[in-house]
Amino acid sequence: MKKDMLTIIRKEFARFFKDKRMVFTTVLMPGLLIYLIYTFMGKGMAQEFMTDDAYVAKAYVQNLPEEFSPMLESLSAEWTEIEAGETEEIKMLLQEKKADVMVVFPKDFVAKVEAYDVAQGSAAPNVEIYYNSTESESVKISNLVMDILDSYEASMANKFDINAGEASYDMASEKDVTGQLYAMLLPMLLMTFMYSGCIAVAPESIAGEKERGTIATLLVTPMKRSSLAMGKIVSLSCIALLSGISSFAGTMLSLPTLMGGEESGVNAGVYVLSDYLLLLGIILSTVLVMVSAISVVSAFAKSIKEAGTAVSPLMIIVMLVSLTPMFGGNEAKSLSMFFIPIYNSVQCMHGIFAFTYEPMQVLITIPVNLICAGLLAWGLTRLFGSEKVMFSR
Repeated sequence: MKKDMLTIIRKEFARFFKDKRMVFTTVLMPGLLIYLIYTFMGKGMAQEFMTDDAYVAKAYVQNLPEEFSPMLESLSAEWTEIEAGETEEIKMLLQEKKADVMVVFPKDFVAKVEAYDVAQGSAAPNVEIYYNSTESESVKISNLVMDILDSYEASMANKFDINAGEASYDMASEKDVTGQLYAMLLPMLLMTFMYSGCIAVAPESIAGEKERGTIATLLVTPMKRSSLAMGKIVSLSCIALLSGISSFAGTMLSLPTLMGGEESGVNAGVYVLSDYLLLLGIILSTVLVMVSAISVVSAFAKSIKEAGTAVSPLMIIVMLVSLTPMFGGNEAKSLSMFFIPIYNSVQCMHGIFAFTYEPMQVLITIPVNLICAGLLAWGLTRLFGSEKVMFSR
């Protein structure tokens, strides 16, 4: 019995390790994929929240005590004194990302702090620091100011407060918060959903029919090869699109709750109909490219299993490309970059979610994707006409 068991083990090991593609996709690719994705994500997240050391923050202060002036001026910021009636205007500038921080001291702050007695039970003097959490420069300078005040507060036996009470000191709008979160997460999730939908149907329809021998029946009919190729691509794209839209809808509806509900400031309602229509156009054209590419690769495979192995490298490409928005804003991209299929789709999705897209970017992306899908469909037509490819054993 032991000898028979060892024979089976050797047989299975020999079958597995002689298949180089199976070894790659089963043993090497998972670790490689995780390493590449996490490495890119780490670098992307670092750049997302990194600030320029040479950047000079636009800072405003009210009732600045002389004792704090040297400490604040040591920061990389240009401080402007404001009057009491100007605070609402500066809050609007913070919301519009035209200012980075506003610090409001109570009048006669130092005297009030020295006179304050904790035992009296009255409210301590409160320093207000207003900022915008969706701007890395604003977060950085506000944290630096808070560190200075925290140190001073500790030296004064905690005789004043910082951002006390129920007032909101974060001037980021609901639109900004939602755009930042969705633009960071959804392009990668959408590309994953779409690719999963495509990989679930395309190899089965192309390589599966070759494996079963039913593709031969279709090829001997009077039907044009181009009609067969387009019929396959369009039908598979529709199925994959339905899968992607279903996953997308579920994600959009669940993210606000996942992030803490209304308190988090995340609300998918900030997107209007035109945003969803543009997104639908991008998704549809992207699915056509993915289905066409997977269909072409599957046409060379002899079985569904072989097709699944062959298209695995495409997943690595799609996943890595979907991380590229983390390495720079959409507004900084050259229009020439939007002539690259898949990459252009990811950048457009990021721009739509972040409210930074330009109409020309979408006008380039959708036609480029459709042309790319058309060329791949033409290539699939030629493959259908090749007996060497379609009847290989």
